[in-house]
Amino acid sequence: MNRNDNYTNSPLSPVLEISLSGDNPDDIPLFPGEKIDSEINAREVTYICPYEGEIRGHLYLTNYKLYFKSNEEHEKTRLVHVPLGTIKKIDKFGGSQTKGNNAYGIIIHCKDVRTLKFAHSPENHSRRDVFEKLRQYAFPLTYASTKNMFCFEFKVTYPVDGWSIYEPLAEYRRMNLPNESWRITKINDKYKLCDTYPAILVVPHNVTDNDLQAVAAFRSRARLPVLSWIHPESQASIVRCSQPLTGISGQRSTDDEKYIQMIMDANAQSHKIFIMDARPQTNAMANRTRGGGLENEHLYNNAEIQFLGIASIHPMRESLRKLTELCYGNIDDSLFMLELEKSQWLKHIQIILSGAVRIVDKIEYQKTSVVVHCSDGWDRTSQLTSLAMLMLDPYYRTLTGFQVLIEKEWLSFGHKFAQRLGHGEDKSSDDNRSPVFLQWLDCVWQIQRQFPTAFEFNETLLLVIADHMYSCLFGTFLGNSESTRKRDGLPQKTKSIWSMVNTYRDEFLNACYTTAPTPYTISMTASSTKDYVIIPRCAAPFIEIWTSYFCRWNMNISPQSIDQIRLRNKELLAIRAALQKKVEELQNKYSRQSNAVSNAGHSNSSGPSSPSNSQLTNTNPNARIVNI
Repeated sequence: MNRNDNYTNSPLSPVLEISLSGDNPDDIPLFPGEKIDSEINAREVTYICPYEGEIRGHLYLTNYKLYFKSNEEHEKTRLVHVPLGTIKKIDKFGGSQTKGNNAYGIIIHCKDVRTLKFAHSPENHSRRDVFEKLRQYAFPLTYASTKNMFCFEFKVTYPVDGWSIYEPLAEYRRMNLPNESWRITKINDKYKLCDTYPAILVVPHNVTDNDLQAVAAFRSRARLPVLSWIHPESQASIVRCSQPLTGISGQRSTDDEKYIQMIMDANAQSHKIFIMDARPQTNAMANRTRGGGLENEHLYNNAEIQFLGIASIHPMRESLRKLTELCYGNIDDSLFMLELEKSQWLKHIQIILSGAVRIVDKIEYQKTSVVVHCSDGWDRTSQLTSLAMLMLDPYYRTLTGFQVLIEKEWLSFGHKFAQRLGHGEDKSSDDNRSPVFLQWLDCVWQIQRQFPTAFEFNETLLLVIADHMYSCLFGTFLGNSESTRKRDGLPQKTKSIWSMVNTYRDEFLNACYTTAPTPYTISMTASSTKDYVIIPRCAAPFIEIWTSYFCRWNMNISPQSIDQIRLRNKELLAIRAALQKKVEELQNKYSRQSNAVSNAGHSNSSGPSSPSNSQLTNTNPNARIVNI
């Protein structure tokens, strides 16, 4: 397949955008609501490609994307495009008096690894209006009067409402909550207890609303401990929160101490509780000087604190910068592994995965509840709880369950997507930006690679999410919390990414997925639930670079194109459907033959029983515990 397909707006293009309208006269494919700016329409420029050199063509700017269309058919580059929300920074190079060819123009730094360089003619300051218009569209919160991203203008109708994919009460009912140990509370329905928490929370059954307010006052940002997940047999629970406000003087809260005791008592099988602090211990102790801190084991009865050593958002941001520089451009094979090691990206991934595995060990094997927190409880905490839940509960490994997991542990519990991703703001050096969610997607890919039959969804879904968290085509990842998304009316004014995903469901199905033979419910025994836990190997040799994401723009590496992957996946899905149909036909045929024999008067004979699904089809080879 021609590599041109990697750079065109096909129905599922490299930025994985679906529902394109027909081409306009300039062969620029547009989305419903997307319009070409009349001032930046077919502007002559030269694209300085790091792989093919200088390519002459025309630049088009819309309210959603920047397009470059080459004048000639190039082997690899025909149409280059980037969603404006994906732009991180815009720089100028050269001046009007600069000598030399292609020494005057604009450099566009993207959040998706790419750096695009366009040379303009220095005559009449031809780049000036392009630069200004580009800033207005890419950073509307900083420069534009409307302050709106394209998702508010994206006019498309999907048959599925993605905004309703997650219903908190239904998800808690799936876990058989409430029960005698836990209750559902709406104390935060107006977001007055904690403005970054969801409206519906699950807390220990005997705790009062006054107790909750007292505990919230002792936790950073009022993010008190609340339940995320409960084991269907042991009742061991995953509880999330933020750091306690102990400060340098070692403040304590008896209300908080009693509350943690209630969480431990809700699990009758254990008389101990683990507090899993995501931070390095030195960082946790240093936070006391800023009013934060950590729990004192002497004050929290039967509690043990373990530090997981995950770095803060700042080293993660620097790590991604180094990895980006390594993966985009001309890679020196002799230095690649050395530079990859210097980036520390894989080491960070390894530490995050290892932390989640330690949580799973406490829940599944030690049958002990855990309280997970970092500093504010919306970055590393979300990474750990959602990864642990993904390993423990096969529901979250289905296509629908994975959407619910993101909506619940990331969106409703207040991961600061707007600040971490920098939507619509010209603040590339903002310390609040960090690839926290991208790291989590990378971790999911690592697990998916080790357990290729355990996930109903494929890698394409991860790439879709990774691209559209930046693109601003959908409203899903705008805002910093559930309360701000409701306040801004995003469910009414924008489309959800899950509307697109569930409309094109077949694009995201894993042809190798093996369905668990029975549902994962509260009535299952310990011996049966353990077959659904997956634990990835976290040693360094098992952690690999996610080339399909980080190296997809590098033409020298030539990763397999997304269109090739899609085609092969469709072929496998067709083969799978045919085999499933054959199994059903054989089962029906066997059943008819058995009935015929029985009706013929052989009811007293003890012939073979009808084969079950598990006899005719393989059970999940990954439905087992894998040693660390």
